[in-house]
Amino acid sequence: MQRHIKHKRKRLIRRILPPIFTILITAAIIVGGVKVCSLLFPDNRFSGYVPAAFGNRISKNVKTAQGLEIPDWIDSQIIDVHNTARTGAHLRDIKDIVIHYVGNPDTTAQNNRDFYNKPDTEVSSHFVVGLGGEIIQCIPLWEKSAASNHRNGDTISIEVCHPDRSGKFTTESYNSVIKLTSWLCNNFGLDEKDIIRHYDITEKICPKYYVENPDAWKKLKKDVKKELG
Repeated sequence: MQRHIKHKRKRLIRRILPPIFTILITAAIIVGGVKVCSLLFPDNRFSGYVPAAFGNRISKNVKTAQGLEIPDWIDSQIIDVHNTARTGAHLRDIKDIVIHYVGNPDTTAQNNRDFYNKPDTEVSSHFVVGLGGEIIQCIPLWEKSAASNHRNGDTISIEVCHPDRSGKFTTESYNSVIKLTSWLCNNFGLDEKDIIRHYDITEKICPKYYVENPDAWKKLKKDVKKELG
């Protein structure tokens, strides 16, 4: 009788242990995978998809962005979620504002926004400033754009149109850049020191005119400081 009971216990243990081990191993793989992703992708590429149970925290500035009312001088035309131009992944913070130039002379803000919205496009920015000073918003302020390489996870990106290959902004677009960056700084506790070029991240010649003419870049930052008061 005792042998029979022991035999039944052994059979029961054989049935129970494999599923338990499977569950434990799966849990370890998931937790380990999240940690590996955070190490491999410091720009928080997967932050919009990591469950809250794994400690996905939202910074104060990102919370501010989620509740911020967009002023009427910004034309909000948010692009669709697709591919890499807009993945829907959240920022982990807002530490800097990155200025870019579109690289396509004489194209409009609308041209560039519509290009971002194509299913196969892999680039985007939060804002595009047009030749006449118009501003189009393309990405929600709390989401990542695809503009600033490994800094996509903690920056707001602004692409600026330009009339020729020099990359110099028109007076109207320049004034709008100052207005927009000042508004962003005021809302996210930033100042002119937190305005950077794409060049300052990767050494890409962008925005071209303001990389090749450092005094012009210094003046732009001074003009933002002046606007901030």
